[in-house]
Amino acid sequence: MTKEIKTAPWDSAEYLDTPEAIEEYLIATFEDGDAGEITKALGTVARARNISKLAREVGMTRAALYRAFNGETSPSFDTIMKIMRALGVKITPNVSKSEEAA
Repeated sequence: MTKEIKTAPWDSAEYLDTPEAIEEYLIATFEDGDAGEITKALGTVARARNISKLAREVGMTRAALYRAFNGETSPSFDTIMKIMRALGVKITPNVSKSEEAA
């Protein structure tokens, strides 16, 4: 007879309780460079930080934010930048030295 193992769904937002944890989470996601994953990661950070408050700050509904973060849609760059500003996240250009200038 096998023993049934019970598991609970994993929610990264529960562990993003410090600015340092959020920074490391986003750095790891941005390194991969997948736009859908980056969008989903921003959604996770938004949930960790209070998505209702974020919605008020960026002038969107919670439902619109959830749609933007689902990883299946492509929110505009302007929307992403608004959300990142409200979350206190900045993008810093870093030109790779190994890349030849085009």
